[in-house]
Amino acid sequence: MTPFAIAGIQMFVSATHSNVETIKHRVDLAKARFPWIDMILVSELAAFGPLHNNHPRSIAVTIESFQHLAARHKIWLIPGSMFEKRDSGVFNTAVVINPSGEIVGRYDKMFPFAPYEANVTGGSDFLIFDVPGVGRFGFSICYDIWFPETTRTLSSMGMEVLLHPVLTSTTDRDVELAIARATAAQFQCYVFDINGLGAGGIGRSCVVGPGGNVLYEARGSEEIIPIEIDMDIVRRQRAVGQNGLGQVLKSFRDRNVEFPVYDNALFDHDYLNALGSLEMPKQHRPVDISDTNPSQFEEDDPSHRH
Repeated sequence: MTPFAIAGIQMFVSATHSNVETIKHRVDLAKARFPWIDMILVSELAAFGPLHNNHPRSIAVTIESFQHLAARHKIWLIPGSMFEKRDSGVFNTAVVINPSGEIVGRYDKMFPFAPYEANVTGGSDFLIFDVPGVGRFGFSICYDIWFPETTRTLSSMGMEVLLHPVLTSTTDRDVELAIARATAAQFQCYVFDINGLGAGGIGRSCVVGPGGNVLYEARGSEEIIPIEIDMDIVRRQRAVGQNGLGQVLKSFRDRNVEFPVYDNALFDHDYLNALGSLEMPKQHRPVDISDTNPSQFEEDDPSHRH
């Protein structure tokens, strides 16, 4: 058995005031109540909320204070994410801090929630990191999980636990919970899907085991969610399948097919292009969907059949 304890922090997030000191207090409280915790994960954009104009030009001082916090408690700390303004744009960025207070990884959200998360630039680099003697962790933020290619890449790089801070305050939270379960089952990994409250979301954080089984789902109140995981369960399921059934990572590895949809030179994207531009829906403006009927497209090009 390779045990490791991770606590998700589901907390109220203000949109107009800094939440940094609140995060620190919650971390202090988590370690006081559950001193056996090895890692703490906070929700997306928890430090300063979801509004761009409430974020400092530089987040270096804030990150440094979290580094001191991690070193003081000797824990792995992922203090959610923050908007960071750079010369190349605004990024939804997160850091992973080890128990010595060192930054071992940075991640920019790949899929900003367009068109709502306007003027945010998507990242392009994946983040995995190793906890010595425990296993390999991967990272994604909120909307990223809706694109299984992100988790596919991480799992193919050896990720055994997906750390997934979210900010969901919308009617699709049920769908996200279903995606979290499906992701865990598809990629045979743990998923820590941690949401906020108030301006930070509607709660219902969840932790899912590598068979797609929900280990815990929070409700609509502030919670510290400590869960001990066992990496040997991940490794056994990847080796022989859950209950001796699907070995999905091996099947993907041994596939006989490539997927031309990812190659713009090989695949005809007429249908996707016909869906129109990615923009905010407008009130009382009918959308012409007549041009998006797949049956209208020619079948002469074999790429239409992929």
